[in-house]
Amino acid sequence: MTTEKCEKILIAPLDWGLGHTARCVPVIRYLRSLGHHVTFAGNEWQTHFISETFGDIDIIHLDGYDVRYGKTKSSFILTILTQLPRLYRTIRKEHEWLLQQTAKHNFDRIISDNRYGLYHARIPSVIMTHQLQLQSGINNTADDELRKLHYKYLDHFNECWVVDVEGTPNLSGKLAHPQKLLDNTHFIGLISQFEASHNPEEKTLVVLLSGPEPQRSILSDILWKQLKDYTGSVTFVEGSNNAEMRNEIPSNINYFRQITGTLLQPLLEEAKMVVCRSGYSTLMDLIALNKKAIIIPTPGQTEQEYLGKHLHAEGIFFNVEQKNFDLNATLGKTADFPFRKLQIQGAHTQFQKVINRWLNS
Repeated sequence: MTTEKCEKILIAPLDWGLGHTARCVPVIRYLRSLGHHVTFAGNEWQTHFISETFGDIDIIHLDGYDVRYGKTKSSFILTILTQLPRLYRTIRKEHEWLLQQTAKHNFDRIISDNRYGLYHARIPSVIMTHQLQLQSGINNTADDELRKLHYKYLDHFNECWVVDVEGTPNLSGKLAHPQKLLDNTHFIGLISQFEASHNPEEKTLVVLLSGPEPQRSILSDILWKQLKDYTGSVTFVEGSNNAEMRNEIPSNINYFRQITGTLLQPLLEEAKMVVCRSGYSTLMDLIALNKKAIIIPTPGQTEQEYLGKHLHAEGIFFNVEQKNFDLNATLGKTADFPFRKLQIQGAHTQFQKVINRWLNS
């Protein structure tokens, strides 16, 4: 399917881990297949990933939010709170940046993935998110107040695209299904950079890391030490080009700092088990490839902790805390876990229908 008019569309995802950038890949690919001109905006590592994936795509630099986590679960909320004034300034700054870039490049449409300043009064702009109901980790009253504040930011956009399906079963639970929705809400299904192609022998333990520092490095070190006693085949992906290269890599470990989805997919398809964070985009990729996984929420990150507990209770993924994590013991416990497949008809192509409607509106 192609469209008569070639539109210039700007796409810019949040730099909170690789997931937001990775899930923009199928959106970019689909828009380009329709004949539209896509420009990607992001920081150095985001644009490197997208350039490696597409090669010939136009790139504009956009500073990230550069969020950092605390070293412990108890310090997480305090660490985030101390960054809020800077994050508010970043949102204002990126809105000013957008006004300058639209005047320069004459974009016809804007797609923001969780970047709250990328809305425009005269250009159709949408924001993608999987989290309408923010999790405070305090109580329901605090959650409700957070949702009201969040909706004020989302309401700047013409449309809010929720990355999940509307009914049940679904992936996000109450994160994307609060009692009150915005009037401009559109559910766009599950978006993954992967599409299951074949069924190779599942023989490898895949460690797939992601997320902001210092927690990414902390979990990486925990797992690396414990893998010294693991004799099976391992694929270890740091999830960051800034990670220090490991010394003395054992012969049974296939080691990467960061790789694109094209190279990652065959490695994941060979996985008999994946060990990873409970980041939403990672979970969508696992669902797309029908993979079993041990998920380890980032300590203190309430969204990931909720998803871990929710999906464990649903029997989909095995959730375990990072504190006192023991790889061999956890692998043993997974033997009796159901690992129920979440299958939702048409979930991974629903975003195309939403995009078609948006382009023709």
